[in-house]
Amino acid sequence: MSELWNSDSVVISTQVLQEFCFTVRRLARNFPTEELRQAVQSFSTWKVVVNTSESILNALSLESRYNISFWDALIVNAAQVSDSNVLYTEDLNDGQLFGSVRVVNPFL
Repeated sequence: MSELWNSDSVVISTQVLQEFCFTVRRLARNFPTEELRQAVQSFSTWKVVVNTSESILNALSLESRYNISFWDALIVNAAQVSDSNVLYTEDLNDGQLFGSVRVVNPFL
């Protein structure tokens, strides 16, 4: 993880940033807003893929094609449009391929 953190090739999507904020707020209701802002700012040093209407249309296609949730499909779309080869997530099957994007579960 430390190698990834300092890498200039890491990509994060607005979807992941939104889910991060939602999860922190849900699990730690009194988490200081300023600390959450600092965390998001730290993640934002990476390339951020912004969801657009085209992202949503692509995600709808990915959802149908691979039988995955719409939210996961948005993340897969972000990986694809950023030309990423690896998608780190525990939400999809380790080793699963979405075109040239391979899922790696970082917790296995």
